[in-house]
Amino acid sequence: MKILTKFIHFLLWLCASLLCTAVLIAASVYLYLSPQLPDVKTLKDFKLQTPMRVMSADNKLIAEYGEKRRAPIAFQNVPIPFIQALIAIEDKRFEEHHGVDPIRFTRVTLDVLITGDKEGAGGSTLTQQVARNYFLSQQKTFTRKFTEILLALKMEQELSKAEIFELYINKHFLGYRSYGIQAAATVYYGKDVNDLTLPQMAMIAGLHQAPSSANPIANPERAKRRRDGVLAAMLSNQFITQSEYELAVAEPISARYHGNNPDFEAYYLAEMVRAEMIDRFGDAAYTDGYTVYTTVNSELQEAANRGVRKTLISYSRRHGYLGPEQQLVGEGTTEREILQSNLSELNKLPTFGGLQPALVVTGKKDELSFIPKGSDRLYSLTLEQVAWARKRIDVDEFGPQLTHVNQVAVPGDVIRVEQTEDGWALAQVPQAQGALVALSPVDGSIQALVGGFDYVLNKYNRAVQSSRQPGSNFKPFIYAAAIDKGYTPATIVNDAPIVRPDSSIEDVWRPKNSGDRYLGPIPFRQALYQSRNLSSIRILDDIGVNYARNYAAKFGFDGNALANDMTLVLGSTAMPPIQVATGYAVFANGGYRVEPYFIDRIEDQSGNILFEASPATVCRGCPDTEQFDLAESPSTSTTAIDIAPLSLSLDQGPPEEEGVSVQAKAEQEHAPRVISAQTAFLMNSILQDVVQKGTGRAANAALNRSDLGGKTGTTNDAVDAWFTGYNGDYVAATWVGYDSHKSLGASEYGGKAALPGWIEFMETALANKPLNTQPQPVGIVRVRIDPRNGLLATARTPNAVFEYFKEDEAPTEYSSDSNLSIDFSADQPAIPTSSSDGGVNSLF
Repeated sequence: MKILTKFIHFLLWLCASLLCTAVLIAASVYLYLSPQLPDVKTLKDFKLQTPMRVMSADNKLIAEYGEKRRAPIAFQNVPIPFIQALIAIEDKRFEEHHGVDPIRFTRVTLDVLITGDKEGAGGSTLTQQVARNYFLSQQKTFTRKFTEILLALKMEQELSKAEIFELYINKHFLGYRSYGIQAAATVYYGKDVNDLTLPQMAMIAGLHQAPSSANPIANPERAKRRRDGVLAAMLSNQFITQSEYELAVAEPISARYHGNNPDFEAYYLAEMVRAEMIDRFGDAAYTDGYTVYTTVNSELQEAANRGVRKTLISYSRRHGYLGPEQQLVGEGTTEREILQSNLSELNKLPTFGGLQPALVVTGKKDELSFIPKGSDRLYSLTLEQVAWARKRIDVDEFGPQLTHVNQVAVPGDVIRVEQTEDGWALAQVPQAQGALVALSPVDGSIQALVGGFDYVLNKYNRAVQSSRQPGSNFKPFIYAAAIDKGYTPATIVNDAPIVRPDSSIEDVWRPKNSGDRYLGPIPFRQALYQSRNLSSIRILDDIGVNYARNYAAKFGFDGNALANDMTLVLGSTAMPPIQVATGYAVFANGGYRVEPYFIDRIEDQSGNILFEASPATVCRGCPDTEQFDLAESPSTSTTAIDIAPLSLSLDQGPPEEEGVSVQAKAEQEHAPRVISAQTAFLMNSILQDVVQKGTGRAANAALNRSDLGGKTGTTNDAVDAWFTGYNGDYVAATWVGYDSHKSLGASEYGGKAALPGWIEFMETALANKPLNTQPQPVGIVRVRIDPRNGLLATARTPNAVFEYFKEDEAPTEYSSDSNLSIDFSADQPAIPTSSSDGGVNSLF
């Protein structure tokens, strides 16, 4: 009995000793680790690494930038079945414990003591996992485990259960660059987490333990077992019924990869936004969860993409075939093995501008068979369908007409094909490039922007970065200057050859009209809508180059950069399409200058607005916009349009640690008037004639609208082709050319090479929109004149027309019925001849 009593005392003493030792060890560990513990209060304001999202004006995704796909979700927005699924599989006593589950901890501790295998130790609560994920490494050591426990206990004192749960669901890596349950729902199912079915929620809840190796894409069988285990745990915890469980486990795996694919293609604009955000926020732009809302409309952007691509593909077809891109030689011993090898290589090739790579399988005399990338079907092209594909020797020189299809390609060749309404068609990736930029003439907001055929093919943004000669596209700015110097649409100007000495080349300068054709004396209006070079040179010679350069600066051009000679009117000064479009906006809106911008607002991760654009907007009749002096031209030091700074005007630097200050929206500014309403009206009237009966009349044939104005442009040797046009809703500039500045071909010009892309865009932009024309301003009169001399017509005047004039410049003298006698012998500059009322009536 004494022995038993002693043994019991010994055991009690031993237990007490062990307990004291454990307490001392725990206290020592606490005293050692406690000062080193991070402040868990920081989790209340913890910023998760969240990518930047670029959105369209109509709330569609353009691009996403950042290594981690994450879309943080608040606890109150998490569906209850998902909360139940996660608690059931990860921590069923989450709502009961205070950071550490004693039952689970005791079990795990005994396992470690018995087996000695700390690698197999688990049992962490959700709180402990949050502590580990936010503050600690994944290394399995006793020190880290004790630190994890202490942190979990502190977290339960400082944070609510909802806050801890929210931290957990937004931090975890869940496979395929997704972090957090919202991103995982998008990646695996293309849905918001609230739109998932019960088995889909269970699938994502089960991903937390092995997201890389047990996700439904990489290992669907293992993922299904894990999902069913989550459902079983939910059933065990009475979160779901037996019937719900049976239906859910019977559900097949439906997950597939949903990349961060944009809703539409606007890569050139997305890169502009990315560069702007990096300039503003540094690398934090990729991680702090900014959402950038642009001014671009998705429907208009898609129309612009089509316009540029269709134009370039058509141009490429007009100039012959460059041949197959490459010849594939597959590996294998049988025809099937070689074919499969070739198809495998084919599927690695990129698609450019909708042009799919395709493998030629057979090439008979009258039929070519091929398999497009990503397909297992065989398609064919006939000789008639590939008849355009004569070998290109030079831009205007082709090989003989095709007599059989295998002159185009042979088996093993990789060609490009295009999906059309009539089926597949042979195509080729164009070597020429193009650009289109469209903006609102009311406030300068960019509605669509295309910088080339395909951003993946070439990232150079020709809409804003490429300076090209606009050719006759620049003439309207000189003609507007002439109107403010006393010219009228009826002023007669001479369209006849000019020969001038040119000291810069020690030769003579002989400018020519297109086709080397001359019309003699013609009205000012006709000189512009038919784009007569010689008439235009005479006009510039009369008003003066310096005056014209200063005047052009009103439209946003850099006066210092403009040519300082007669070539100014021929568009010899290179400039990007965005600059040309901005200049034409003045004609489109009745005389006001707007500045282009493409970022409407920037929001932080919580939806707070950090920046909101406040563009200067056209306000007709507002007093602050109408005060300007026609006689006072801007200085030639006017700065050229710089698209990047115009997009943001924040004064503060990158965000400081305590957060980004909010930029309040500035008071609305009004766009300044830079030319008179009367001058703008007269120019608009003439530019509408370009579309109605001049070099841009194909636009009228296609769109059949009376509110369109614009101008074509073609430079020497057809190196650049342009069309810039507008109505009151949109102004768009299109350009086509080679990056190498070589000729587009003898038969190419603005109305043929560039105008079709503008038409394609405007067909969508103006669909179902009413006519938007400028109102006739006060001070404009319309009178019947003799087009031969610009004087008032009599009842007997042949071919009389109605013409607009500024009220004080309308003719008062009647035309004689006799024919005019004109002397073409002298090459004199245009000199105004005054009529009795002091107006300009004729120039010879």
